[in-house]
Amino acid sequence: MSAHSQDQQPGHLTQPSHLTQPGHGSQPSPPIQSGQPNTEPCEPQDNFLWLEAIHDSRAMDWVHDQNIRTEDLLVTPALEKLEADALEVMDSTDKIPMVSKQGEFYYNFWRDADHPRGIFRRTTWDSWISDDPQWDVLLDLDELSAREGTPWVWAGSRLLRPQYTDGHWRRALISMTPDGGDARRVREFDLVDRAFVAPQDGGFDLPVAKTSASWVDADTLLVATETGPGSLTASSYPAQVRQVTRGSSVEESPVVFDVPHHHIQAWAGRDHTPGFERTLALDVIDFFRSVTYVLDPEGTPVPVRVPESVEVDIHKQWVLFRPQEPWQHNGQTHAPGTLLAAELEAFQNGNTDLEVVFEPDPHTSLQGWSWTADRLILRLLHNVSSATRVVTPGTWSTEDFGTQLQHQSTSVWAVDDEDPEHGNDVWVSTSGFLSPTTVMRATLSVGSAEGSQPRVLKQAPSFFDAHSLSVQQHWATSADGTRVPYYQVGPRDLVLDGRNPVLLSGYGGFEVSRTPAYSGVTGRSWLTRTFTNNNDDGPVATHRTGIYVVANIRGGGEFGPQWHRAALQDKRHRAYEDFAAVAQDLHDRGVSTPASLACSGGSNGGLLVGNMLVSHPDLFGAISCGVPLLDMRRYTKLSAGTSWIAEYGDPEDPAQWEFIRTFSPYHLVEAGADYPPVLFWTATSDDRVGPVQARKMAALMQEQGHRNVWFHETLEGGHAGAGDNKQAARSHALSTEFLWRAVTGTLV
Repeated sequence: MSAHSQDQQPGHLTQPSHLTQPGHGSQPSPPIQSGQPNTEPCEPQDNFLWLEAIHDSRAMDWVHDQNIRTEDLLVTPALEKLEADALEVMDSTDKIPMVSKQGEFYYNFWRDADHPRGIFRRTTWDSWISDDPQWDVLLDLDELSAREGTPWVWAGSRLLRPQYTDGHWRRALISMTPDGGDARRVREFDLVDRAFVAPQDGGFDLPVAKTSASWVDADTLLVATETGPGSLTASSYPAQVRQVTRGSSVEESPVVFDVPHHHIQAWAGRDHTPGFERTLALDVIDFFRSVTYVLDPEGTPVPVRVPESVEVDIHKQWVLFRPQEPWQHNGQTHAPGTLLAAELEAFQNGNTDLEVVFEPDPHTSLQGWSWTADRLILRLLHNVSSATRVVTPGTWSTEDFGTQLQHQSTSVWAVDDEDPEHGNDVWVSTSGFLSPTTVMRATLSVGSAEGSQPRVLKQAPSFFDAHSLSVQQHWATSADGTRVPYYQVGPRDLVLDGRNPVLLSGYGGFEVSRTPAYSGVTGRSWLTRTFTNNNDDGPVATHRTGIYVVANIRGGGEFGPQWHRAALQDKRHRAYEDFAAVAQDLHDRGVSTPASLACSGGSNGGLLVGNMLVSHPDLFGAISCGVPLLDMRRYTKLSAGTSWIAEYGDPEDPAQWEFIRTFSPYHLVEAGADYPPVLFWTATSDDRVGPVQARKMAALMQEQGHRNVWFHETLEGGHAGAGDNKQAARSHALSTEFLWRAVTGTLV
């Protein structure tokens, strides 16, 4: 039930799908010290609370006016060309149709120009490896949306194992959202008839809510959803799990697991692994603390007794542990990010001896793992380049898998660990900033990491000319002396005169790692885009391509939990100091000047660049701030904000508000300050962060007299900001065109 397992076949339990981080000047002040703490936090004046009424007509009129203003500025033939280029990449039929094996079939969800909402389909192995796979389309969301009058957005499927029906993969739970948000409708689907099973025929149909549902057997589900008062946590996620039988209402079904109101979520699922069938439950206390339970034959939840900060993964007879904090156990202290193993039954019966599977070092961290039939695959980062190790359970001996590729990302995960013939087969996927994805397949030998050599199956096309570009890794020194790595992608013969248009990207939160990845859209819209310099005598025909930079700042997971925890709560300023240090290093090296450096970030990354706007405006020439957190005084009252208290702190606690307000852009922005041009963009249907923080920040800055403040809000798309490829292409084009024009001096 680990979020670290990339194989999500039925029977492999993962953590709740909501556990996604909130989806793209002067130095910050240290926490303010006061002699006597206040008994209550002072409520700052807020003249824009009316914009928090998301669908209110007054608020939507303001959004409409802002959209017109921004589109009048940015929508030009150049933007339309940029949008078309991006859409061509997103809709390309030459992309790799990655599949998930379930039984004899390989399943895929696909979008292109003919299927903007997407199709759910499957094929056979021989067909998939051919140059022209033949697909069996199971569900067409465009047809469904037209027929039902709802613009459905795909949110995943969960198939019922064949031993519970007629021996074939026949039934599935299909999840779809009406607007791209986290709230989804879950419906039973017949893979043979290619139709939803109607409720009047006994079909499961769960209304739109933040729901998780999984099969127990052909007639029973475990469902966590909203069922009335007391059924949700303060974070707006389910507090109860009910066992629902076919023909019964969810509201009247028995509660089999629940959690306190102030925790994030309750979740439960059935592990169908042959010989190890059991029901597991998870009490998600916050983003970094949880308790895992195994339900006994009477249905009583029995906890796996480890500290709440230790992640737990149960597979067959094994249990894995990964501590987020130093863990003192049986006289030993295990560092954060260590992976340890035991036999589950022995551990639960009191034999708590552990085997060390992986130990981090200052350069190497564990990013995830996946089980095959007989092996455990570890996915690592070494100085932000991928490495893979293969472990033999029981002996826990470890071997390297393949060769580490510098400045590349490699993922290795099980194809289908329950396949009787190919249970040790693995997918191998590699990519880099300039290297399109290659997908291979290999077989691990029992007792050896060698096995078969990976066989190349699919190679994605190149969407831009990269022959004159290179990838470099540099290190900046942050305010406290910490060395912070960053990737720089740009011309091999880069002229270090500070006149290059540079786009700096970052995230720095929730232990999310930013690793090398190929983006045909970024390649076309920034890396291979050219511009003509201007001087006092007019335009000069000097063409420069853009430079793309990814900063691996603290708060992320590039160096494990300690790298993340170094920027938690009252230490949050470290992430912002790191990002500012990378910006300054680009200037010092002659790559950019403040006028030519743009930065962008979304969600938690939006909070990052929002802090750059108000605390380091002298370092940047333009900022794109997407689906952001910005009002840190009220973030816990908005959408799913309560679930992120472990990351940022609780503004309702006076002592914690003292440090939170030092990184709350909404409370740091000042009239009369000199800020670079900024674009705030969001989505009305975002039910994770919500659109209101971006709205309020833009409105406040405009009221203060800042002229170069722009805002755009799409109606659907949820936290991703787009419900289909066309919307995604338009959002990307608006942001990129804004930044490009700002740093090349052509915005206004």
